Amino acid sequence: MTLTIWVDDWQIQCCGQSFAPGDVVSWTLLEVDPEDYADVVGSERADEIDFREEHHGQGEGHAPISLEVVSITEVHCRYGVPPGATDKVNHPVPGTTVLVPVKEADGWAKARPDVGFAGYLVTAWRATGGPEGVAARSR
Repeated sequence: MTLTIWVDDWQIQCCGQSFAPGDVVSWTLLEVDPEDYADVVGSERADEIDFREEHHGQGEGHAPISLEVVSITEVHCRYGVPPGATDKVNHPVPGTTVLVPVKEADGWAKARPDVGFAGYLVTAWRATGGPEGVAARSR
């Protein structure tokens, strides 16, 4: 069974390691509310997200899981202040999602016109045959 995992751009930029299809990664996964991702990836794709990757302490009490990466998709969208908002904070603009399949994720994406890089949708399955927490290749 495959899992779909959201990886925030800032998580990997801060202290994550790059990864590619075929790599075995050790990630702490937290359950998500797909509605939290609907504006970023669209409602249909948001419903597919099972977990988010976390390695900044919010996942305390959750053991890392070894996963084999199957595919990676960059997610880009436009950001703006919603009409009528008083806080002037940028949010993802629904309907502006651009999905780009890639062969590697390193936290930095090629700039695309009119949209900003938000993160990755990663398809993976539980790894077997190797020790927990060991990556197949290190970077």
